[in-house]
Amino acid sequence: MRIAICLKQVPDSGVITMDPETHTLVRSSVGVVINPLDEFPLEIALRLKDKLGAEVVAFTMGPPRAEEVLSRAMAMGADRGILLSDAKFAGSDTWGTSLVLAKAIEEYGPFDLAMFGKQAIDGDTAQVGPETAGHLGWPHATGVNNVEIPEPDGQPVKSIKLTRMFEEGSDTVIMKLPAVLMVLKEAGEPRFGTLAGRLEYFNNPPQKAKFADLKLPDGSTGLKGSPTRVVKTEVPKVERDHLQLEGSPGEQASRLAEILKEKIG
Repeated sequence: MRIAICLKQVPDSGVITMDPETHTLVRSSVGVVINPLDEFPLEIALRLKDKLGAEVVAFTMGPPRAEEVLSRAMAMGADRGILLSDAKFAGSDTWGTSLVLAKAIEEYGPFDLAMFGKQAIDGDTAQVGPETAGHLGWPHATGVNNVEIPEPDGQPVKSIKLTRMFEEGSDTVIMKLPAVLMVLKEAGEPRFGTLAGRLEYFNNPPQKAKFADLKLPDGSTGLKGSPTRVVKTEVPKVERDHLQLEGSPGEQASRLAEILKEKIG
């Protein structure tokens, strides 16, 4: 069994800079970390590796320093890392990003499963996983909180049993492979990285793939290949009135109560 785990790097800071022309995040202005919600599908993939001897290949798309995300994945136990990095990918929306990931999964496959987190904490769209499934022509399941694989019997795994969680209940689904899964944090606590995994990262550094390596049509990625546009992005201005209260604590509390009554009307 081969599993592709798709990871995203997200800003590691509350202070960000926006490009005024493209309306996109200037990622060179902040540090990056693995999207926290992506660690849960990675953990499920590694459990399948422990049980079945599956190969786990981590993918991420981004600038060169996004490789830091792959170092985390390999420290946890991923077998390989592939960095999808090219200036032609810059500014891709979810459609363009999912196209790149789908082509990479095809190019470095075959894979039985592709796994994603619920969503990325910087965009919160939850669109890349389902769109990747659409490009691949694979079935997909969202809200996955448990994955069950039949006991290994020497035969290829052809289907999996999933539990999906909803606001008011859950269901169980049998899915044929290959498939795309979007995994929730309830699936399991991610493991810590190991020194052996970290050394494997240095001994077997991630492979780098560019636009030409994926045989993508010109203009299919980046801002040109993105059907959606960010029309306006701005940092909200927070303005507060400051009031210094005098007197004893009791007098200050009484005065504050009067002010709140006046504000409420």
